Amino acid sequence: MWPFAKKKPLELPDFWWEYEEHFKEKLPEDIHANTFVVLDSETTGFSLTKDRMLCIGALKLSDNNIVVKDSFEVYIQQEHYDSDSAEIHGILKKSKKDCLTELEALKQFLVYAQNHILVGHHIMFDINMINAALKRNGLPKLKNKTLDTESLYVRTLLISTVVQKKERYSLDDLAKRFSISCKDRHTALGDAFITAIAFLRIIEKLKPKKIKDLLKK
Repeated sequence: MWPFAKKKPLELPDFWWEYEEHFKEKLPEDIHANTFVVLDSETTGFSLTKDRMLCIGALKLSDNNIVVKDSFEVYIQQEHYDSDSAEIHGILKKSKKDCLTELEALKQFLVYAQNHILVGHHIMFDINMINAALKRNGLPKLKNKTLDTESLYVRTLLISTVVQKKERYSLDDLAKRFSISCKDRHTALGDAFITAIAFLRIIEKLKPKKIKDLLKK
């Protein structure tokens, strides 16, 4: 290759380039000017190579409000199935739910997520599962910044003398702490809703003014 020759652009679908285009815009500095996408996925298990996503659920938070009418939920066609995990998420092999191909589900999620900050409980599990799916479909990794509600919750305990710190905190722990109903627990959208409420409660305690105050480790 000639030293000044330009690299040939990757042959990726248009929806990926449209997703990347959003990242040319900087996120607002003011926390209330940002939109957060709170997500959860239900999977066949915990292996990034063997297991697959069955469902992705997400909600948007804007100016400290959950935008319920703009929720996101897709069910994904998968060959792999684990009967043990079905007892937790309740998605049956012969479910009558309309399922999308993995690629179509990823496309719809990227359109929904744009460049917004992704929030979740143990968020990196969901991010890694989505990235594994993107890789299977010949696409790069997610570009979004992320926030984990467990890590943020631990930060609230540093200024509390009431709660004794534990090594790990489950979503059930946060739901109990903030008196959040677990009626739809272990559905992707239900868990996203619980996480969204917990995130808002955490924000109330941390009182960050700028988005960088939340993103700092």
